[in-house]
Amino acid sequence: MDKSLDIDFVRSKFPVFKNPKTKEFAFFENAGGTYVPNSVIKKLNKFMTETKVQPYGDFPSSIEAGEEMDKSISKISELLNIDKDEFIVGPSTTMNMFLLSRAIKHWLNKGDEIIVTNQDHEANIGAWRKLSEENIVIKEWSLNKDSAELELEDLKSLINDKTKLICVCHTSNIVASINNLENIVNLAHQNNIRVVGDGVAYMAHDLTDLKKIGVDFYGFSLYKTFGPHLALLYGKKELLEETKNLNHEFLSKEIPLTLNPGGPNHEELACLSGLTDYYEDLYNHHFTNPKINLHEKGKEIFKLVYSYEEKLMEKLLSFLKSKDNVKLIGKSTHLRNERMPTVSFIVNNKSSLSIAQEAGKNGIGIRNGDFYAWRCLKGLGIDINDGVIRISIVHYNSMEEVDKLIKFLEVNI
Repeated sequence: MDKSLDIDFVRSKFPVFKNPKTKEFAFFENAGGTYVPNSVIKKLNKFMTETKVQPYGDFPSSIEAGEEMDKSISKISELLNIDKDEFIVGPSTTMNMFLLSRAIKHWLNKGDEIIVTNQDHEANIGAWRKLSEENIVIKEWSLNKDSAELELEDLKSLINDKTKLICVCHTSNIVASINNLENIVNLAHQNNIRVVGDGVAYMAHDLTDLKKIGVDFYGFSLYKTFGPHLALLYGKKELLEETKNLNHEFLSKEIPLTLNPGGPNHEELACLSGLTDYYEDLYNHHFTNPKINLHEKGKEIFKLVYSYEEKLMEKLLSFLKSKDNVKLIGKSTHLRNERMPTVSFIVNNKSSLSIAQEAGKNGIGIRNGDFYAWRCLKGLGIDINDGVIRISIVHYNSMEEVDKLIKFLEVNI
């Protein structure tokens, strides 16, 4: 018998669903930032109350602080199947990408080209576009305005011997289609081009095998994947060794700290092991083989997540597709091998803002706007001021919450 995700167990791990103030609220703005499990909160509270001192000293609380931070680095490394010196943890993907753009700028010469998309969140294109001020040529891989998809043939037409970098989202936070990053990487590497992937809208729903897809750099936001307000940036070790030191001079050999001036927030880094504890709890509840590593456990958990989220999406999309006045952005399929469970749409002759505001009054959290992907909306001919309505589902959402959302939309769109 196939296993299924135990939604009651999942929700029991998030204190927000027990709090009288929030337990009845149906939250569907997960793409902007998710709830966090109790295991993360406990770790944060413990660090702040017991070890909030400068870490790596010679007295007990300082030693423990350093150990907790190191534990998080080790656990995240194991979860993602990457080496501990192949990633940094910073405040946001926007900041991490900006730092990366500064650290590899010396790889580029006047007239070299970078390809960015207009499907992306600004975090993975803004920093690269700024390099145009330094005589780097920026080319745009534009989405198909009818399908909202990025087409590989269009990318091929942009590549030439001056192309040095391709920056692309794994999944758009508006369109939600899964871009085949492995195919993009293969094409790029055939032409001696590096790839920077943005996994912010992807990693709450699946566990990317970064080694398998071969991407050179990859960033995502931990606060959008059930953790604290931090972000992670991965880079291949041999490439990180070629980056410019952005940190103190005496740290010039301490890769990857060279890419992370000031270092991570101590207490938030320390509580990241609470995130991996959560995945361990989910695995141990659903499966019985304790001998596999954390990355393999994560892959098994996300198979359950995959199937569960697909069912929620099928119900929501079936409703939205039945409405003649609703224009869906991107693919209308609920199948998770093609898209992630984020749905953006506009309603004919109705303000997106008014719908979002009314939802809030009815105990439902959705939002309108461009979600920092204004170039995407502009490319689709959508008013960037009113924007789209976005509904983003994750694995702690319940079918009852989806029913509540549909009941609201039935009356208000």
